[in-house]
Amino acid sequence: FPSTFITLPNFSIQTSTFLPKTSQRSIFQKKKPFNFNSKTVVSCKASNGKQNDADHTSFLNRFDRRDILLGLGGGLYGATSLVRDPFALAVVPIEPELSSCGESTVDTGKTCMNVPCCPPELKDSKIIDFEPPLGCKIRYRPAAHLVDRDYLYKFELAMERMKALPVDDPRNFMQQANIHCAYCNGAYSQVGFPDQKLEVHYSWLFFPFHRMYLYFFERILGKLIGDPDFAMPFWNWDSPCGMTMPQIYLDPYSPLYDENRNLEHQHVLVNLNDGKSVIKQEKNEEDGFDKLTKREQEREQIKSNLYVMYQQMVRSAKTASCFHGAAYLGGCVSETDIGCTPEPRGGTIENGAHIAVHKFVGAKNPPYNEDMGNFYSAGRDPLFYAHHGNVDRMWNIWKTLQGKKRRDFDQDVWLNSSFLFYDENANMVRVKVRDCLDSKTLGYDYQSVDIPWLRSKPTPRRSRPGVGRGQDQGQDVLARRKSKYLRRFPIVLDKVAVRIEILRPKKPINKKKDDKEEVLVLQNIQLDRNDSVQFDVSINDDEDDDNPCKPEDAEFVGSFSNLPHGDDCHSEAMLSTNLYLPLSDALEDLKIPSEDRFIVVTLVPQEG
Repeated sequence: FPSTFITLPNFSIQTSTFLPKTSQRSIFQKKKPFNFNSKTVVSCKASNGKQNDADHTSFLNRFDRRDILLGLGGGLYGATSLVRDPFALAVVPIEPELSSCGESTVDTGKTCMNVPCCPPELKDSKIIDFEPPLGCKIRYRPAAHLVDRDYLYKFELAMERMKALPVDDPRNFMQQANIHCAYCNGAYSQVGFPDQKLEVHYSWLFFPFHRMYLYFFERILGKLIGDPDFAMPFWNWDSPCGMTMPQIYLDPYSPLYDENRNLEHQHVLVNLNDGKSVIKQEKNEEDGFDKLTKREQEREQIKSNLYVMYQQMVRSAKTASCFHGAAYLGGCVSETDIGCTPEPRGGTIENGAHIAVHKFVGAKNPPYNEDMGNFYSAGRDPLFYAHHGNVDRMWNIWKTLQGKKRRDFDQDVWLNSSFLFYDENANMVRVKVRDCLDSKTLGYDYQSVDIPWLRSKPTPRRSRPGVGRGQDQGQDVLARRKSKYLRRFPIVLDKVAVRIEILRPKKPINKKKDDKEEVLVLQNIQLDRNDSVQFDVSINDDEDDDNPCKPEDAEFVGSFSNLPHGDDCHSEAMLSTNLYLPLSDALEDLKIPSEDRFIVVTLVPQEG
């Protein structure tokens, strides 16, 4: 993973709006630097537009496919000039073309592997439309670390029987695992559009697909033990009591065990920011004592995880677009509307804690990091389903948090998008997004447990003694030398942080009146989709590169992450996606007034 480039060629960014009627081609053909001008504030909603351009892609492809390309097409966007309405396009809901299913591919650049992930042949060519159960008893999914011996016996029995089913039975464990592989590694095309791949990550399809995937998996388990009220456990990784791998999954003789895990992480706390364990015993050369005891390190990790959850669930997820991700539209043929491309932009949880846990569990066995460390193999680990149970639980919790915009999309193109699954009776079922908006309608909910991260609001590091260098304390960003952040593009983001000064919108925000968000937009992030990548983003930090901002700092505004997931082996195609980071709470916490015309954005590479 040699380097990261920000791909606007040869001009500095002084602001960050997208021109409404000027194509990127015309911008890129200009010989002199072009200054963007921001005029208003953006509401973080599902809207997509002219952000990806074929001419732009050709520019990016001049770099090696192993590099990560990041297009910061400005930072603070105007609501009218950012994008045009994607729903004005002649689009249709996303639907998988069953007859087109082919082998998925996994590619590391040096080696390539084809993986058969398609479901068994459909019986009688009949697909049933899903109907939610009527008048059923609500079953409660328990926290995995709280289950009793009787529950564990039933769960292990169900999993053992699922694994013992004939290999061509669609309810067999490996057949169920292949569902995730097929939908996440390019096996399906879209109905009516054979040249367009279907992908359920990095878009508004993420939560609905995984909810129904787990729903049918759970129903099959219940069928196999004769208990229609059986409910799978969830891994409660957002609470201190559940931040290690649940013990029930660690017995090598249990059907819940998977040998393809990172054994070094089995008994340590998960890191919800980047998936790396930080619990280490470090010796002081002078006196031989530990710099931090293991207990102290665990306390710090717990605090960090709670701040991460607050960031991803409260601070940065006030609207459906921020939480769910960007619109992903079927039937699009435009190369300039990002909603027409797979993986336009993931939501806060998908791009954050979700990927961090995948990386944490996956084995350290390059090139593929199976099982949880790669989308194609993730479903082969029984712990995957507990992990995604908690991800699904986040969807339930999000809709209960304060804020009138914390509600799901209402566009038909989302509600009518659909997926295909085999049910507990081995019938193929078509499920629409509109069928799964409420888990209680599906007959299940989650055990009530404490949600401690609701009390973990970050604080400015400048206000805490002994944190950072603090040499800029009390100094306005406007007083800094602008030339210090004047960058020529592309910018290499490799081992050191990069800072860019961004001009803010002229119109100040009235949060109570306008209910809008000031949003930092990183546009056209391009990287090899088979690479594990992460970089963190902060604003107006204290420029201490030896001690960069962390989730507990108000200056920290989010991260970008990628988990390897292949597409076409040895092709030059890269993952092209975007990142939206709401800033209004951060600006308020840092007491940055609207009169401060500039902010400094810091990009800190963490992996890749």
